[in-house]
Amino acid sequence: MFGKKISFFGLIAAVFVTALILLFPPKVVFDYNFESFFPQDDEELSYYLGFREKFGNDNDYLLIALGGQEIFERSFLEEALKINNQLQDLELVESTVSLLDLKEPVIGPFGVRSREVLDIEGDLKSQKEKIIHSTQWSENLIDKAAEYLLIIVNNKQNISKEDGDLLFEEISTILNQSSIKEIKTAGKIKAQGEFVKLLQDEFAFFLSISFVLIIVLLYVIFRSWWGVLIPLLILGIGIFWTMAFSLYLGKPLDVMSVMQPTILSVIGLAALVHFFNHYLNMLREGTDKDEAINNSFSELSLAVFLTALTTSLGFMSLYLTSVPSLRYFGLYTGLGVLFMFLAVVSIAPGLLYLFAPLKTAKNEKLRELWRHGMRNAFLKVTAQKKAIVTVFILISVASFMALSDLKVNGYILDNLPRNHELVQEFEFFDDYFGGSKPLELSLAVGKKSESLLDRDVLIEIEKLENFVKKNYQSAVILSPLGLVKGINKAQNSGNENAFRLPSRGQMEKVREFVPRAVDESPIRLILDGFEEGRLSTRTADMGSLKSKELKEKLDNFLSKQIDADLLEVRLTGTSHLIDISHESVTDQMLRGLGVAFLIVAIVAGFLFRSWRISMVVLVPNIIPLLWMCGVIWLLGIELKLTTAIIFTVAFGIAVDDSIHFMSKLRIELAKDKSWLYALKRTYLETGKAIILTTVILASGFSVLTLSQFGVTFYSGLLISMALVFALLADLLLLPLMLIPLKGIWEKKNH
Repeated sequence: MFGKKISFFGLIAAVFVTALILLFPPKVVFDYNFESFFPQDDEELSYYLGFREKFGNDNDYLLIALGGQEIFERSFLEEALKINNQLQDLELVESTVSLLDLKEPVIGPFGVRSREVLDIEGDLKSQKEKIIHSTQWSENLIDKAAEYLLIIVNNKQNISKEDGDLLFEEISTILNQSSIKEIKTAGKIKAQGEFVKLLQDEFAFFLSISFVLIIVLLYVIFRSWWGVLIPLLILGIGIFWTMAFSLYLGKPLDVMSVMQPTILSVIGLAALVHFFNHYLNMLREGTDKDEAINNSFSELSLAVFLTALTTSLGFMSLYLTSVPSLRYFGLYTGLGVLFMFLAVVSIAPGLLYLFAPLKTAKNEKLRELWRHGMRNAFLKVTAQKKAIVTVFILISVASFMALSDLKVNGYILDNLPRNHELVQEFEFFDDYFGGSKPLELSLAVGKKSESLLDRDVLIEIEKLENFVKKNYQSAVILSPLGLVKGINKAQNSGNENAFRLPSRGQMEKVREFVPRAVDESPIRLILDGFEEGRLSTRTADMGSLKSKELKEKLDNFLSKQIDADLLEVRLTGTSHLIDISHESVTDQMLRGLGVAFLIVAIVAGFLFRSWRISMVVLVPNIIPLLWMCGVIWLLGIELKLTTAIIFTVAFGIAVDDSIHFMSKLRIELAKDKSWLYALKRTYLETGKAIILTTVILASGFSVLTLSQFGVTFYSGLLISMALVFALLADLLLLPLMLIPLKGIWEKKNH
């Protein structure tokens, strides 16, 4: 099957495909869009999309804080006004909101006039006292201590990644040219740009470090130039095919793609070690080179294909989740595993025929050491059956109890460590200006009201605002009530004390000025007809766990304190959707694992035609996942959306050892050996390969702990540990579980 002719044909075909990609290369695109983490099958997303059509996106803004000096000095304010005006002139900026450009109406006997909220040419000392004691502006456009001035830049709605990068570069140029001592920024266009830059750096880093690791491992294992260069070339081509394929189909490289080079290289390397180790053993036994190559690939191709298939389908099972980022990571990584298998079987045999040596040096001492060690291990395992089973049960039960105590919690900037500069800048706005994370509530009239501007409805909105302010500790709240309060203030000559809900008698006078207030509002707060509106504010990024608690508290408040016949309220917005995504982690994880378990059961059933054996094979691969839960609990790691993939990926890779073990057992049984003798031979011969591949895989994944991205770091740490746990389960527990199945096998074969 893998003779010279066919092997050279496969090599030529691989070279041809690679040449075509080089001649017609895909465009390399890096992207980070946190909306790709929204659950697509959730009714909340459909509702938000309708809400966004009416009111616009809730996160298309950039927060800019200017300070580091006395901000009520004329020179500072003139420089800040210059910045504000330059920002307004940018093509992709729709508007800015700050004390520098806001005007408030004053309604008098002679009509409506406007006055500046902050008059740079006026008495700054008296204006400072007025502003910092204003419920309308303090901790909104100026912090409580009057150390920073806030400019909110409303950029183009649903701005693309490319336009966002361009706009933030233009804004950064303006800010860098100013003389203001301290400037802080936070917002979507900054976060996406910073994430993509980090992605590019990390992608290049892990691509290079993966190959360095591979070179070291290959040299340690084979100690020859061909044993390093041939695998390195094959792995490079496999990764190249995978990346090119995804880019051709328009899939940009994102935060999840950072892990792909390491994942694919260690999986491909494990497959090559199986093939090359078998090939070298045959040479040492005196087999002809050509026959050794042919036999090695012919005998092991099915087992390696099955491990590649189970790993691939394990990744692809993530496609059944409802989150686009996880779905496409699973799909393209799963396809990448198959591409890597194709690269191995199409390139490796031909290169071995061309460059591999005719013979290899013997190291009988090392081989005997391995044989002696594995033989002793098998004897000790069978002799200590009760102790081993007891230890596995105790640890598994403890881990299961830890599983029930794990907490789900995620943040907007979830993939970055909390001490990262980008995270700290966002936290600055949480501390000084009430938050950087948007909070949106949809408002609609109840069945007993006709308008959100009815005074009884406004009283309900006021109760809601007070609840949000107290419990969410939010920034200033924008709502239809704020419009009415502003008009009431204007009708009282701009008196700050009049920024409140007017009396019933005054409401009729207020109504005639509402259309103008709606038009002049920096964001759309109420629709024509006044039947639908929004309550919009910002909060700190407190995590999905705290957000869930507040959501439950809000629901309780709405059911008991808000008259639904007058006002209907619903939490919505991008932040709410991200919280839902994190809360769905258990469901997402079970979807992927359920399919992965089924796949392994089918493969084991295919090999042995027995459902009992299929179930036995599952057990030593479920145990590492349970133990991983124990490690997560011990280390205080919180579950979140991105950690949902770790369980599915770990299971898909760890099960490879069991498949290799069971495939070898099947081969031994096919030689008419008894069940126990075949089991012993399988343990002795496959044990070494399983240990080597586990070392390779665990070493490869441990490299990911060097990442700044949380999902990458925890994937490396936990998958490495899961692989070690799987090795222990396969070498200690699986043989003990297979011994009692002797009767089942003999009954099926007699």
